[in-house]
Amino acid sequence: MKVSREQFTEHRQRILEAAGRLFCEKGFDGVGVDGIMQEAGLTHGGFYGHFGSKADLAAQACAAALGRTTDKWEAMTAGRSEDGLAEIVQSYLSKRHRDDPGSGCVFAALGGEVARRSDAVRTTVTRGVRAQLGILEKVVGGRSKAERREQAVAALSGLVGAMVVARLVDDPALSNEILTVAVGAVGGASRGSQGTSYASRPQVGPDRGRQ
Repeated sequence: MKVSREQFTEHRQRILEAAGRLFCEKGFDGVGVDGIMQEAGLTHGGFYGHFGSKADLAAQACAAALGRTTDKWEAMTAGRSEDGLAEIVQSYLSKRHRDDPGSGCVFAALGGEVARRSDAVRTTVTRGVRAQLGILEKVVGGRSKAERREQAVAALSGLVGAMVVARLVDDPALSNEILTVAVGAVGGASRGSQGTSYASRPQVGPDRGRQ
């Protein structure tokens, strides 16, 4: 049965969202086209009407997920300086983000895998890194453009690295400690301050927003 243009667009969006979620949860090789289409509520046969291959889908799903994160960060930081940075740090380094990789950051969920994927996937993710660095440059400390760039790179690296480590340990208390310490370290370092001690930092809560 022929679908309308509106249905075609809706189906494509459902596939992208399902793929982005499953890739971040299971990895690129942990789910096949059948599983993605089932998650999207569509038949396998309709896949190639939207995408040339699974690799093509991977690149486009990453682009869509990164676009959502970039939009969220832009909304968080609009018209704000250090408050915008604090909002990003608290949201990113939250228990909720840690426990829901399917709705979270592509970098933290798939960073190691991206390095071994196609040029299209790596180019897409590189574009996402540049976009997020551009947002961070507006809210970190630094007297010059070069200093702000350096702080932005450090902040993004600290956010992603802390989330990766918090997810890989199997001790919940240690995972929570990593997130809490990183909130102070990333935020403090990006403002050019000495930060505060672990004991005096606000503990990371479970109800912060997703990436």
